[in-house]
Amino acid sequence: MAVKRPSGPKGALIMGNASQFSEDEPTFLLENVKKYGDLVYFRLAHLQTYLVAHPDLIREVLVTQSDKFEKAPLDKQILGKFLGNGLLTSDGAFHRRQRRLAQPAFHSKRIHNYAEVMVDYANQIIGGWQDEAVVDITEEMMHLTMLIVSKTLFDADAITGTGDTAEIIGNAMNDFQAISNRDYQRGFSLPNWVPTADNRLRNRAVTQFNAVMNQIIAERRKTAVNNQVADKGDLLSMLMLSVDEDGEFMDDKQLRNEVATLFAAGHETTSNALSWTWFLLAQHPEAEAKLHEELDTVLAGRQPTLADLPNLPYSLQIIKEAIRMYPPAWILNGRRALEDVQLGGYTVPKGSTVFVSPYVMHHLPQYFDEPEAFKPERFTAEFEKSLPKFAYMPFGGGARVCIGNAFAMMEAQLILATIAQKYRLTLAQTEPVRYKTQITLTAENGIQMRVLERETAVSPTPELAFA
Repeated sequence: MAVKRPSGPKGALIMGNASQFSEDEPTFLLENVKKYGDLVYFRLAHLQTYLVAHPDLIREVLVTQSDKFEKAPLDKQILGKFLGNGLLTSDGAFHRRQRRLAQPAFHSKRIHNYAEVMVDYANQIIGGWQDEAVVDITEEMMHLTMLIVSKTLFDADAITGTGDTAEIIGNAMNDFQAISNRDYQRGFSLPNWVPTADNRLRNRAVTQFNAVMNQIIAERRKTAVNNQVADKGDLLSMLMLSVDEDGEFMDDKQLRNEVATLFAAGHETTSNALSWTWFLLAQHPEAEAKLHEELDTVLAGRQPTLADLPNLPYSLQIIKEAIRMYPPAWILNGRRALEDVQLGGYTVPKGSTVFVSPYVMHHLPQYFDEPEAFKPERFTAEFEKSLPKFAYMPFGGGARVCIGNAFAMMEAQLILATIAQKYRLTLAQTEPVRYKTQITLTAENGIQMRVLERETAVSPTPELAFA
């Protein structure tokens, strides 16, 4: 018979552990797992919460018993105001339908076509850098990934002519993410009709985003033949061409929701992963030197291509280790139990919220030796094969695993190779770099870095291949 409740930290009478949690969420979760074990109970005000921190239990939540959970109401409430009922917020049969419709857009043959775009835009960004200049690398990477996702998602080019579209959508997305972060900090989101400054800003962002996307979708439908739009080579084309088992296409509203979801997921997450990568390399010159040796040997000054990636194993190890230490998706959206669920010998009551934290899993010494140390070399094929499934999960897991994970890894590796071949980046600030737990794990006040041209870098900045 299942025991009613696992152990956990003591909290205040009314607010429970809310104050402790908000001080430093990842550290709070990690310390309590180390103290209380694989399943920890804590309370956030009225919210009865369970943290799952064992691969077998995570499998139960995300796979075996996933039908007994739904997305937590707070996530739907906050994220749904901009993303609607998209892949990130939907549940059940509708989510499965949308996942099937979106999957062809991320077929390997499709995303491989975007490799040259990624390299070209990386060169455009660093083309504006001056030797020994100081940049906020978080802003630079955010701008770069916004350019890439705009081009690959809906063929908007913010450099060569359709910049208004990309900038409007990028600004709307930035407003949405900032407001959503504040809502999460408050623990609630007021209805849209309440005339707060955040609601006005969010409503304006939604209106602007919808107007731009409606125009893009309408223009493509104008030239459709038998409801088949022309394939422009972007992800939106694939979304518009996909049909479900009944032969039905996505309607305009659902297309907007999925584009918003993919833009949000493909923009901030990769930029944060890259920012933390540069930060870690700046602190580990031996790893940086090994990376440069690999790039100089394999590329010899030319631009990286998709075909080069298998020959750049250390660059991939660096990225894998960076997103182990600083996973952008540091905690997965909460799951609310639809019924009493038996988990690890305990009963998780109906209505409770269950969390899974990649950050916690990635910092447990039973899976990663010296988890606080930056050791890219740990990611050998043998090590990855020996890891229990769900011990390493930078892209989540189960049926809701990130649909764009292959896209993101290709993008990160190509950008790292392109920039590191030409520049070294060193820390240009004396104050400590601290993380901030927003929707993603980001640097609290950015990361100031000095860019130094490498003498061995001889690759010229090419013209945009798609200009």
